[in-house]
Parts: sequence; structure tokens; C-alpha cells
Amino acid sequence: MLKDMKRFAILAALLFTAVTAMAQTPEEIANRMGEEFKKRAEDGVTMAIDTKVPILGKISIKTFSLGNKMRSETRMMGTEIITWTDGETEWEYDSKTNELKITKVGDPSSGSDDAELFSSVTDGYDLLLKKETDSAWYIACKKSKTNTNKNVPKSIELVVDKATYLPVSMSTRMSGVSMTIHDISFEVTEEQVAFDLGKCQGARVIDKR
Repeated sequence: MLKDMKRFAILAALLFTAVTAMAQTPEEIANRMGEEFKKRAEDGVTMAIDTKVPILGKISIKTFSLGNKMRSETRMMGTEIITWTDGETEWEYDSKTNELKITKVGDPSSGSDDAELFSSVTDGYDLLLKKETDSAWYIACKKSKTNTNKNVPKSIELVVDKATYLPVSMSTRMSGVSMTIHDISFEVTEEQVAFDLGKCQGARVIDKR
């Protein structure tokens, strides 16, 4: 009997050690998420962004990015604004005024920030595994005391897919403005980000280049 108890204790200790070794810290999960997102972002990223702003209300944005090109569709207060950019030129179409504004912007090699978005999102934050389901980890990110940047939110919540380590959503709130990024997918085509004059038929063109 004593020998059996000893064997059971040893087996239990081995199992505990194995489980502990397999456990991941929220920092490790977040780092892996950033790596996986960055790899997939090379093929282009699509994401939806829901924002609530005092007075203005809900603003819905959908973005498509590929390399240094991006198209965004913004809907707010019954108006749709479509913006295209290739890092050098920006085209903005306003459905309410039926105007197409063309402006010159920065550096064509600067590209989109989407590839870096989830790679550095937890920098300057203390992470806590708030919840875990069969399919996802829910990570609460609280601004570290050493983080003196006043332009970042005090807290962020990340949801990470267990199967792929890719982000499911990211939510935050700052100065009364709440934002949630969700419906993240990959593989964007050139046609999805290239400027399309057909979407601006009959618009008054204002060329400020």
C-alpha cells in the first residue's frame, strides 16, 4: 500500500510538472500573437473597427491594407467616406457632398502600420490572463506605472485564438471614446486597395496636389 501511494505521488508530481511546463504566461501568448499576425499581414489585412464617440455616436470603419496601399470605408451619421492611399497620394470620396478630394501625402515607402499593430500593442502594459475558454484567451492589459505616455489608453483587452494565436479582437476606451477591432482576416488583393474612380462617378474633383 505504501509503495502504491509513493508511485501515485510520483506520477502526480510528474503530471503537475508537465502541465506547468505547457502553461503559457499572457506575455508569451501576446508575443506569439504579434509574431503570427506579422507573418500573415504580409499577405494583406482586413479588419473592422467600431468606435463610439460622444456627440457623433457610432462610427464604423472597415480597412483593407496591402503593402503601402490602403482603402478604408467609414460610415457615420448616414454618410459614407471612402479613402484610398498608396503612401504618396490620397483620394477621399464623400458620399454626402459627392466630392472627391485628392491630396499628396508623405513617404511612399512608409507603408501601412497594420503589420506592426499587434506586435507592439502590449508594450508598456502589465498583462493578466482574465479568462480562458476552449477556443480563446482573454488578456487584460493594464498600463504599467513606468509607462509615462499620456497618449495611450489605461487598459486594453485582447482576445487571442488558441488554434492560430491570431487576434480575435482588441477593445479599449480613452477620453470617453471606445474602440473595438474585430473581424480580422488576411489575403487582400490589389483590386481591393487600388483607387477606383468608378466608385466616385459624377463627383466634383478637388485636386490639392
